[in-house]
Amino acid sequence: MKVSWAGLLLISVLAAPPGRTQSPSPAAQTAPAAKVAVTPPMGWNSWDAFGLTITEEQFRANVKVEANQLKSFGWNYAVIDEGWFFFNPEDRPKSDTLHYAIDANGRYVPVPARFPSAQTAQSVPPSPQVSAPDAAPKLIATIQPTSFKPLADWVHSQGLKFGIHIVRGIPRASVERNLPIANSAFHATDAADTTDACPWDPTNWGVKDNAAGQAWYDSLLSQYASWGVDLLKVDCIASHPYKIDEIRMIRRAIDKTGRPMVLSLSPGPTSLDNAAEVANVAQMWRISDDFWDVWSNNGKTFPQSLTRQFVNTAAWAQYAKPGNWPDADMLPLGELRPVPGDGAPRSTRLTPTEQQTMLTLWAMARSPLILGANLTLLDDATYKLLTNPDLIRIDQTATRSGQVLHDGDMIVWTAELPADSPDGSIVLALFNTGESQIVLDSSFEAYNLEAATYHIKDVWTGKTLNKVKSVESLSIEPHACVLWLLKK
Repeated sequence: MKVSWAGLLLISVLAAPPGRTQSPSPAAQTAPAAKVAVTPPMGWNSWDAFGLTITEEQFRANVKVEANQLKSFGWNYAVIDEGWFFFNPEDRPKSDTLHYAIDANGRYVPVPARFPSAQTAQSVPPSPQVSAPDAAPKLIATIQPTSFKPLADWVHSQGLKFGIHIVRGIPRASVERNLPIANSAFHATDAADTTDACPWDPTNWGVKDNAAGQAWYDSLLSQYASWGVDLLKVDCIASHPYKIDEIRMIRRAIDKTGRPMVLSLSPGPTSLDNAAEVANVAQMWRISDDFWDVWSNNGKTFPQSLTRQFVNTAAWAQYAKPGNWPDADMLPLGELRPVPGDGAPRSTRLTPTEQQTMLTLWAMARSPLILGANLTLLDDATYKLLTNPDLIRIDQTATRSGQVLHDGDMIVWTAELPADSPDGSIVLALFNTGESQIVLDSSFEAYNLEAATYHIKDVWTGKTLNKVKSVESLSIEPHACVLWLLKK
């Protein structure tokens, strides 16, 4: 496929990123200055490699690799995803057999058989009297005063930040037992909305938007703050269904603790209609359904494919700013094993070319970079991808980033870097999403850039080009991209 300068110029109706041609929304203008997530969060999450099954031994092993090999490049969050309160996570498909760990106030706590340091929790005040339930509980639960604080303290000692995943709401096991809500006169049944269930999760009931509901979330976030949680990923809340009342209760509860804590909302796709609302209450929110290592998925939205993320990131780019980061989801790179959250154990299905394209798109969109690989199996090629300093600089410092052109299989983004960036303050990313080679002959003006002579550094090859006045005979292979830093 040959794309001419004239053809490019004619279809440049999208030539300026949204942030260059549109004024910020009123919400964006009035939102408070960012106190956390001033740049897109970077780190590791257990879901893509361990699913529900992560243990403390496995978690510590991955954290050590992150601390020793990736921390110096900016990767600094370590997040335990779903299921840390299950004694038997392998029974998740048979929800009536699940065995939960909860404390005397009905909050999930880590299972000591999986997280041995949790049983060294500091002394806990005597449990208040538990109201007798109307009927014998059907759900299996062990009440115990365990805590993630020792593990969080260890993560912090490695120079990293600690995060956990939860599903919105209140445990059904706690509602069955009508356990008291800490630091309040309420009980679980006062807060629970038993008409509101997450469509895909059997563990919790929704929470009423009342004083008892707020007391529940105050209790929960007080617990997490005492553990030392730095990032809270809340699921079944950003989309199908979107629960803004519960998001606001969680936001208020976080603020009451006084602890800087990133609030990450899942799953996607968050509606663009809700952009202003989520920007005022959260630091991260998912812009698609679960993304996995799939280039194309025949139009299906689950799992989300890489080709579909081009549309989502382009639509959300204008909302990225300090404290607010539309989230394109985790990076399914490297080894996704032993028990990935979706599919069989495997090496990523994305080709090396597609992996570069994915990271380039995430960086240009300024998405959080949350890695899903089993870090104990980190190979040299994946390590090289993750530690490219120019790519990270784009993700962490770019401004005025957005899609400037979409012509068939060709997509172009531009961004600006701080003026003192060593290899140039302009970023140009050219993507070929098709199945045949593209050869470009065009001026820089076709990408809404100044007509000038540039020195160019190729971010992925490290090669430099001097005194370049136009894009001439540039070949881009199928599924590939070119990422350039331009300096006049």
